[in-house]
Formats: sequence, C-alpha cells, structure tokens
Amino acid sequence: MSLPRFPDGGDNELPRELVELAKQIAELPGPVPKELDIAYNRVVDSVRRRRRILALVQEALAQLRLDIKYLMFDLEVTRKERDELRERLDSIQ
Repeated sequence: MSLPRFPDGGDNELPRELVELAKQIAELPGPVPKELDIAYNRVVDSVRRRRRILALVQEALAQLRLDIKYLMFDLEVTRKERDELRERLDSIQ
C-alpha cells in the first residue's frame, strides 16, 4: 500500500511520528494497512484541523495585541489632551 499523501520527510505539516507511523502501516502485511489507513487518515485530518485552528487563534491574538497597543496609545494621548485642556481652563479661571 502506498500513502502518496505523506511523502518521505518532506511533509513539514505533519509530526515526524505520524509520517513514521504511515510508513510502518504501509509495511504491514495483508488487509491490515487498508483498515488502519482509515483511522490514520482521521488522525491526520484532526492534526491538520487543529493546526489550522491554532494558526487562526495565534493570528487573532496577534491582532488583539496590536489593537490593544493602539488603544493604549490613544488613551495616553487622550489623557494628555484632557490634562492640557484642564490646565488651560484653570489658567483662564
């Protein structure tokens, strides 16, 4: 049985252990590889899905951090403007 979805070591998307497992499954005799291939493919799909989710979460966190930096900057500038306006009002009165 050949597993073309999982080339030799060139698939950085999958953990090395899964690539090795695919090789070991392919070397099994009889109908066993076909039976294990279904479960193996579910595991691979799950790993890929989790990696996509992790990438989305990391991207969202990076965007959130950037948004917070902008908000903190805006807050600081707003406070400075407020303080300057208070000083001007106090000097007028």
